[in-house]
Amino acid sequence: MGFERFSARDFEVFAISGFQGRMGAIRGRVRPKLESLGEALLPDLARLAGDEVFAHVAKHARRTVNPPDDTWVAFGPDRRGYKKAQHFKVAISRHATRFLFEIGPEHAEKRRWAAAWKLKAPKLAPALKAARGLAWFRNEHDEEPRALLADLSAGEITGLADELTRTRDGQLVLGRRAGEAEVVTWGPEEYRAVAVATFTPLAPLYRLG
Repeated sequence: MGFERFSARDFEVFAISGFQGRMGAIRGRVRPKLESLGEALLPDLARLAGDEVFAHVAKHARRTVNPPDDTWVAFGPDRRGYKKAQHFKVAISRHATRFLFEIGPEHAEKRRWAAAWKLKAPKLAPALKAARGLAWFRNEHDEEPRALLADLSAGEITGLADELTRTRDGQLVLGRRAGEAEVVTWGPEEYRAVAVATFTPLAPLYRLG
């Protein structure tokens, strides 16, 4: 797996004040690593998805004033973009890297996906609860999860689908957080191992889409 590990300097990019300075560091330091990480993980994620998967590195094109607090590579079924479909994501921010599965605010069919999840969740919840470190994040940009899935009942995990339709910007975000101190010690194979271990129990949710 060809990928240059994230260093402490990469995490420090998100402490840079000012839009131009932080965006310049993201483009110059972090984005190339996300691009190579995306390419390296594609075969594993295509296998888990059971179909072709495309990597999309965040461009932050809509931002002109406030610098982003995180950036990422997302993996989805559409060559043109990822936001309207279910997707996996590896995101880096000031203190952590997160391996996430998301049904985002712009997903094209949130109500249909939520209904499908409620039918399947009772069978899938035990595996989600048993997976080490899997958690629920209230928002895709949150560094800290709201709750570990191991601490939720099967019914509560099923009910997370309601987050999609509760508000216009509703989203469902599940995954694992790894802190900076841990991540900077990883080599390429550790990234692959953590990604596969995190996304394997989440793959049935991806395939619901």
